[in-house]
Amino acid sequence: MDSKPSPTPKSANQTPNKPRQRDFLNHLEAYLAKRDGVDKLLKISRYASKIILASSVLPETLILTKRLKSFESSVGLSRKAFRLGKFVQDINALRDSHFDSKQEIILSIIAYGGEGLYYFVEQFVWLAKSGLIDSKHSKSLGKISALAEFVGYVGSISLKFRDLKKLSEDELCLESCIKVAVTRGDECQGEERRLWKLREKKLMKKLSIVQDFADGLMALSDIRDGRGRFSGPLLVSCAGLLSALISTHKNWVSCRV
Repeated sequence: MDSKPSPTPKSANQTPNKPRQRDFLNHLEAYLAKRDGVDKLLKISRYASKIILASSVLPETLILTKRLKSFESSVGLSRKAFRLGKFVQDINALRDSHFDSKQEIILSIIAYGGEGLYYFVEQFVWLAKSGLIDSKHSKSLGKISALAEFVGYVGSISLKFRDLKKLSEDELCLESCIKVAVTRGDECQGEERRLWKLREKKLMKKLSIVQDFADGLMALSDIRDGRGRFSGPLLVSCAGLLSALISTHKNWVSCRV
C-alpha cells in the first residue's frame, strides 16, 4: 500500500493498490513446501509429456519418445504417492462445513464424499502399481477411483456455482454502496478494498470451476477406458495441462503473505 492514501475518494471502477508481496524466492520456498505445490508441478510435467506423445510430433521409433513414455508413467506413479492420507482433508472439510439448506448438505456430501473416496482408493491403486499388492486389482480399483472422482466433481461444480451466485450478489451490493458513497463525497477506500478482494475471489472461483470441468472430463475418460466422444488422448491431455496450470496458479496465490 502507498504510505500516503489519496485524500479524495476513488471511483468505483478504479482498483485499489494491491498488498506488497514477499520476495520471489521466499514465495517459491513456501509454494514448494506444500504437498499440492510439488504435486501440481509434477502434473504439468506429466501432461506436457502426454500432449507431445498424443500429438505424434515425435516418431514412435525415436528413443526420446520411449523416454518420454517412461517419464510420464513414472511421474504418474509418483503423483499417487502424494495422495497418501489426503482423504482426511475431505473428512475435515465436510465436518467443519456450515450448511444453509438440505440441498447444500447433499451437494457437500457428494462433493467431499466423492473426492475423499477417490483419494482413499488412490492409495491402493498406488500400492497395486508399485507392486506391493497384486496388480490384477489395479484396473478395478482404477475404475472405482475414477467413478468416485467424477461424482465428487459433479457435487463440487454444483457447490461452486452456488458460491459464485452469492459472490455476484455481494459484488452488486458493494458496488451500489460505493456509488452512493462517491456521490456523497465520502471516503470509501475500505469498501473498494473489499470489492477488489471480492472480485479476486470471484475470479478464483471461476477458474476453479473450469478446473473441475477439465478434471471431470479426464475422470469420465478413465471410466470409459478412453473410448467415446471427448475421450481422445490429445483432448484429455490438454484438459489435464489446463487443470494443472490453474491449480498451480491457485496454490501460488494462496502462498502470499
